[in-house]
Amino acid sequence: MNNRPNTPLRPLARAIKRLGSGPSSWLPLLLVASAPGIVVAQDSGQEPLELGVLEVVGDWIGESTNESARTYTGARTVIEQEELHQRGALNLEDAMRSTPGVQVLDETGTGVLPNIGVRGLNPLRSERVQLLVDGYPIALGPYSNVGVSLFPVTMASINAVDIVRGGAAVHYGPNNVGGVLNFETRPIPYELEQTIRQQLTIAEETGNVFSDTYYRAGGYVTDKLALQLQANVQRGDGFRDHSDTEVDNVIVDGRYFINDEHEVAAQLQYYDVRAELPGALSPDAYRDDRTQSQRPFDEFDADIVRGTLEWVYTPSDDVKFEWRNFAHDADRTFDFGQNFSSGGHWADPAIPSTLVADSPRPFKVYGTEPRLTLRQGNHTVIVGARYVTEDVQFLVNREELATGITTNVRDWSLDTEAVAVYVSDTMSFVDDRLTVTPGVRYENVKMDFTDNIAGADQDNHAEELLPGLTVGYQATDEVFLFANGQRSLVPVQIAQVSREGEVANETAWNYELGGRVQLRPDLLTSATLFRIDYKDQIQFDRTTSRFENLGETRHQGLELDNQWQATDNLSFRLGYTFLDTEQRSGDDKGNELPNAPRHHVTVGAAYDYQQWNASLVGNYVSESFSDAANTEEETADGSAGELPNYVLLNAQLGRDFNVGQSRNLHLALSVNNLLDEDYYFRGVDVSPVGRVPAPGRAYLVSAQLDF
Repeated sequence: MNNRPNTPLRPLARAIKRLGSGPSSWLPLLLVASAPGIVVAQDSGQEPLELGVLEVVGDWIGESTNESARTYTGARTVIEQEELHQRGALNLEDAMRSTPGVQVLDETGTGVLPNIGVRGLNPLRSERVQLLVDGYPIALGPYSNVGVSLFPVTMASINAVDIVRGGAAVHYGPNNVGGVLNFETRPIPYELEQTIRQQLTIAEETGNVFSDTYYRAGGYVTDKLALQLQANVQRGDGFRDHSDTEVDNVIVDGRYFINDEHEVAAQLQYYDVRAELPGALSPDAYRDDRTQSQRPFDEFDADIVRGTLEWVYTPSDDVKFEWRNFAHDADRTFDFGQNFSSGGHWADPAIPSTLVADSPRPFKVYGTEPRLTLRQGNHTVIVGARYVTEDVQFLVNREELATGITTNVRDWSLDTEAVAVYVSDTMSFVDDRLTVTPGVRYENVKMDFTDNIAGADQDNHAEELLPGLTVGYQATDEVFLFANGQRSLVPVQIAQVSREGEVANETAWNYELGGRVQLRPDLLTSATLFRIDYKDQIQFDRTTSRFENLGETRHQGLELDNQWQATDNLSFRLGYTFLDTEQRSGDDKGNELPNAPRHHVTVGAAYDYQQWNASLVGNYVSESFSDAANTEEETADGSAGELPNYVLLNAQLGRDFNVGQSRNLHLALSVNNLLDEDYYFRGVDVSPVGRVPAPGRAYLVSAQLDF
């Protein structure tokens, strides 16, 4: 999951150095060992030929491209830039909902708090999938707080989304039962480039407007130094009342080529968000007006400073050493209403709040990860280690609205130290058409929890060996087959270890069997059978306000994806996911898991003609349950009940204009939720009871100038 610039300097300089300075010695090499993205002309009368690099790739997953995904030994989908930005999606969540096996629950319509689930794993706060940006973890606590309650990513700054649903647990951990999801930011271009983009999202029901302004400038300052600045400012309201949102996202990238063997890359980011949260609605309020809010005190305020630093040493095409470092200093606070005197649930939206709580949670995290890749004969060995420290403070204060008296009701501290070591050996056979990769990851996680009010201490220690095996076979030029099995770990989280009762660390085995078939040059078909055997899976029980181990759970199913390039201008896509989940122990044994729809169908079409482009994308998601008890009839407060099926349709029409001097202007009009589908899911986080409306029909108007 490297985010490498489009530059020929490093591999070509090293190659010329090895072969000598005469044209007869280095010219043939330009045709077989150029860097990714370099176009080399064979002669003046032929089309350019795009060639790949022969040097060893240290990253297990590789480049975030559709071409790389075709021979990956597991289920994988890459959403590249064109599809990401030209399919009428509201935000990054919306752009991913057409991916096989992926479920999205849109809480805000603005993308500031994503809810992404994979293969029936709980999507709330995206806590069951490993989220990365340019290969670095972005969870506030990569071990102690894997739920994404701060999402420092905006869609305009993203170049591709790489969704790996299996086969990566040895090299990326923990919390990868649902796979690894990498957001690749825009790479630094070789020539100076600038982008200005403005988008307005207009909600049809309320007329609320959300503005998204983006600017980017980047390129090589010298032959060795590359710099880039990205700035994204978002202001406005979501589709509901009480949804005012402000986001500032600034990213500075730098890359320096010390010589032909050494390079250094760094990124610094500041992200700040303030958002009103409309929260859940009671069933009666939802039927009356789903755009209203019954949670006037719910708000979200957060900021983070993130930094990454990488040194890469490549003495030869067979040896690569990478030393990656990351750190962040973050602070996020939820404000939310409560009522403990009514006899109902404290968060029932139909009951006026008598208290307002706030939950400041500062995080200081540092991680370092050296990794060595060696290629010898038919072996490619990757050896790596990672050390992560986390310092987390968890406060809760309550203010009585009637008196204004504020009380500190929670003061927790959590210190975490985690060490991981992993090794894998990719062995190639049958003229490199068959690869077999055994590997193992060792995780040692120590958490020290202190309740500063009660004076109580508690610790949690997770120590696990996590083996894995992946196999890939290029059976013919048209057929690629794969199989994998890997074990994953999710340590107990801070909110879980601190409550009454004990919960165990979660582990799971993840299996896949599948293949990709190029039935004809214009038709690619992918199929994957998957199974997840989960031990001690933890779910939150809204009734008791406690986390409980459901015990053993099983997720299995089938993912299909068909991509057909019907003509040079017209393409189609058809996808289907069948999901079967089961709780295999406890009081709810035999029931389905919450938020796990059985069927998901995706259809899409895209048409390009001259400077025009148009697309239509549709998704059908079947009904599902919202609780472990599989309650069918909705409860009076909306805390449980069957969730409806729904159909979403997005459309976009765009046109490019050449405005001279290599400047391109792209204008687009999109309609999101074209059919104005009315659907919802159950409450989440600080508003856990009631119906959360999904966004209705919205119009997106955008203009982007590249120069």
